[in-house]
Amino acid sequence: MRQTIKFNENWQFSKDRVHHETVNLPHTWNAVDGMDGKGQYDRGEYFYTKQFPTPSLREGERVVLEVLAAGLSAKVFVNDRELGSHEGGYSSFTVDMTDALYPGESQSAKSNTVTITVDNTNRSHIYPQMADFTFYGGLYRGVNLLILPGTHFEVAFHGAGGLAITPEIADSLSQAAILHLNSWVTNPSPDYTVRYLITDREEKAVAEVWRPSADSKADVLLPSPHLWQGVDDPYLYRCTATLVYRNETVDEVSSRFGIRSFSVDPEKGFFLNGKPMMLRGVSRHQDRLWKGNALTREEHYEDAALIAELGANTVRLAHYQHSRDFYDACDEYGFIVWAEIPYISCQSDDPKAHENCRLQMEDLIYQNYNHPSICFWGISNEITIAGEKPGLIGNHEDLNALVKQIDPGRLTTIAHVSMLPMDSALHGITDVESYNHYFGWYGGTYENNEKWLDEFHAKHPEICLGLSEYGAEGIITYQPDAPKCRDYSEAYQAEYHEHMAKILMERPYLWATHVWNMFDFGCAARNEGGTAGRNNKGLVTMDRKIKKEAFYLYKAYWSREPFVYLCGRRYAQRTGNTATVKVYSNLSRVSLYVNGMPFATQHGDRVFLFENVPLSNGFTFLTATADTASYVFSDNNSVSGNSSASGYPSGIRNTAMQSSFTVSDSITLEKVGKKPDIYTLPQEEDDADGVANWFEQVTTVASDAPMEFSEEHFSVHDTINDISANDEAFSILAGAMYSMTGMRMKKSMLAMMGQKTLYELSDMMTGMGGVPDSKVPENALQIINAELGKVKKVKQ
Repeated sequence: MRQTIKFNENWQFSKDRVHHETVNLPHTWNAVDGMDGKGQYDRGEYFYTKQFPTPSLREGERVVLEVLAAGLSAKVFVNDRELGSHEGGYSSFTVDMTDALYPGESQSAKSNTVTITVDNTNRSHIYPQMADFTFYGGLYRGVNLLILPGTHFEVAFHGAGGLAITPEIADSLSQAAILHLNSWVTNPSPDYTVRYLITDREEKAVAEVWRPSADSKADVLLPSPHLWQGVDDPYLYRCTATLVYRNETVDEVSSRFGIRSFSVDPEKGFFLNGKPMMLRGVSRHQDRLWKGNALTREEHYEDAALIAELGANTVRLAHYQHSRDFYDACDEYGFIVWAEIPYISCQSDDPKAHENCRLQMEDLIYQNYNHPSICFWGISNEITIAGEKPGLIGNHEDLNALVKQIDPGRLTTIAHVSMLPMDSALHGITDVESYNHYFGWYGGTYENNEKWLDEFHAKHPEICLGLSEYGAEGIITYQPDAPKCRDYSEAYQAEYHEHMAKILMERPYLWATHVWNMFDFGCAARNEGGTAGRNNKGLVTMDRKIKKEAFYLYKAYWSREPFVYLCGRRYAQRTGNTATVKVYSNLSRVSLYVNGMPFATQHGDRVFLFENVPLSNGFTFLTATADTASYVFSDNNSVSGNSSASGYPSGIRNTAMQSSFTVSDSITLEKVGKKPDIYTLPQEEDDADGVANWFEQVTTVASDAPMEFSEEHFSVHDTINDISANDEAFSILAGAMYSMTGMRMKKSMLAMMGQKTLYELSDMMTGMGGVPDSKVPENALQIINAELGKVKKVKQ
C-alpha cells in the first residue's frame, strides 16, 4: 500500500547557500516584508535543503516527492541531480526521486540530500506578472513523501490524484444519478483490477464496480441520490478506488464528491438542482498577518467558518489556485466556488507565457476536478489594466476552449476591469461574465453602480452578468462624524456596503456578486490610509481578530442566525450631548436601552437608526435587543428568480426555532470634551480631491500636432514609477487620470503598474468615460505629453 509521509520538519533554508536557518514547512520568506509597509519585499531564488535516509523499499516501489505549492517556480535536486521543475506558484507537482537515491540497505548507508530551489522573481513567461497583492515566495503549503508500489494510481499527471468522478443527474431515469468514474494506473497489467466503492455520508456502501486496470472507466447508477444542495445541505459521498493484485490490495485513493446540477440564466441568475439561488458572497485571498500565505489546514477551515457565519453562499478564490484544504472546506460548507488562475492585470509580451497560462489552468482543473463546490473556472482577471495586448482575444478563446475540452460540465467566467468598454471583443468568450467596479471608492458615487449595471444589462440582455469585485477600505481607527468617500473609515465602508447590499439584492439578473474582500490582505506596494503594506477592504482584519461593521451588515442580509449588532463601538469617545446610534439585525423589531432604561423600539429591515440618543457625563451604556419572534426569514430561504429586496440567499443551516428568545448586544460610550486626534485620517500628500476636469486647466494642443520628446523632460514614454517619483509630473498624471477615468489614483496604487509607460496605459485610461459632465479631448494623450514635456527631469 502507498504511504503518505509528511515531510515538513527540519528543512535548512538559505538565501546564499552559506548561511542557513532551520525552518518547518509551510514557510514563506515574505511573512513580514510582504505586508510591513516598507514598499518592497524580497523576490529571489532561494534554497530549501533536507537530508533523509533512503526508506526501506520493497521490490518495484517508488519514492515520490509531492510539493503542494512553491511560489512562484521551483527546481528539485536530489544528491546534486536535477530531477524536475515546475513553473506556477499555486499548484502541486510531483518528482520521482527513486533512481537518484543512495542504496539504503546498511546502517552505514549515506543520507540523501534533497534541495528545492524556489524562485519568486519576475519571469516574463510565468504568471502573475503584476497584481495588487504580494507574490509570496516559499514552500508555503508543505511537502509530502509518497512511497508507491510499482503499479499504482497515477500521481505524475499534473499533480492530480489519479481519480475522476463525474456525477450526472439523469432526467430519463427519474432523477437517478449516473456516476462516470475513471482512474489512471501506472504500469497496468491483467493481474491488476480496480475496485470502485461508493459510500454515503454515514460511510455505508451504496454501490460497487470492478474494472481491469488497463481499462478502468466505469459507470455506476445511484437510483435515489442525496443531492449536494449548497449551504442548505452540502451532502457528500465518497468514492474509494482500490488497486487489487489477485487477493492483495496494493494501492488506494479516494475522493469525496457531491451530486448536483447547475445553470445560469441571464435574467434569473443561478440555479442549483433546478432551483433558483441568488449567489451573494465574498472573495478571498489566502494570507494572514505576519504569516503570509503559509497557512495550516486549521487556519483555512477557520476562514471558511467565518465566511459561513457571514451567511455567504458563494466564494471567489482570487486570483490563483488555493489550497486543497480550502476547497475541501468549501465542499463541506456548501459554498458555490469560482476558481481561477493568475492570468491577471497584464498579458506578458513573452510568447511562452500563454503556455504557462495553459499549464496553470490544466493544473487547476485536473487537481480540483472532483470538488462539487467548484462550478466556475475563471479565465482571467482585469487583464486589460495595462492595455489590450496583441493576441489577447485569441488567448482567451484558446483558454476557454481548453477548459471546455477538459471539463465540459462546468461553466467558464471572467472578471473584467471596470473601464472595459461594454462593446469589447472580450465579451461573449466565456459562459458568464463579471465586472470589478469600485464606484463610490476610487471614483464616482456608489449610486453609479446600479446605473451602470442596469445599463449594461439593458444593452446586453443575452450576457449573464455578475459583480466580481466591489468594496471600500475600512480602517477601524478612523471615526468621522460625517463619513465620506476615501476617508478610509469603518463607518464609510459600512455605509457603502449598506447601499450595495440592498441594490444587489434587488437585481436577481446578477448571477453572482462577490465583496472585495472577506479579509484584509498583504500588498507590499500599497500605502493608503495610514496603514501601509495591505489592502484594507476586508470585512475582517488580516489577523482574523476583528469583524468590521460591514461584516454584520452582510450578516443581517444573508445569515439565518438571529442576531443584533450595535455599531459605533470603536467610536468610543464622543463629544456632544446626543449621538445617532445604528443597529444591524436580521430581526424586524429592535429595541434600544440607554443606561438600562428603554429608549425606543423600531420596526425595520436590516438597518435601524436611532436619533438623538442622550449621552451621560462619563460613560453611557447602550444595549440593543431583539426577539426572535420577529425573525424575517421563512423556512425556505432560497431566492426565487423573480425576487426583489424581499428575497435573500440561502444562509447557514439552522434548526427551526421551537420557541422565541431574545438576542442582545451592548457597548459603552464615553462623553469627552475633545475628540481624540487618532480618530481623524491624516491628509496625505497625494490624496487631494483634484479638479473636476484637468484638461480645462491646461494648454490646448492641436489635434494634428506631433508629440515631441526630449530625454531631459518627461513624456508619455516614461514609466509610471519615474513619473510618480517627481511631484510635479505626478500631479499631471493624477489630474489627467482622474478626468479620464473618474478614479483618484494614489502613488502606491499606481506602483502596481510602475514598469509600464503612460503610453502603454493610454487605452485603459480612455475606456472608462471619465468624470461625469466632463469632456475628455480626443487628443488627450498629446495634451498630457505636452504638459509632461514642461517638467525637467532631475539628474541623479
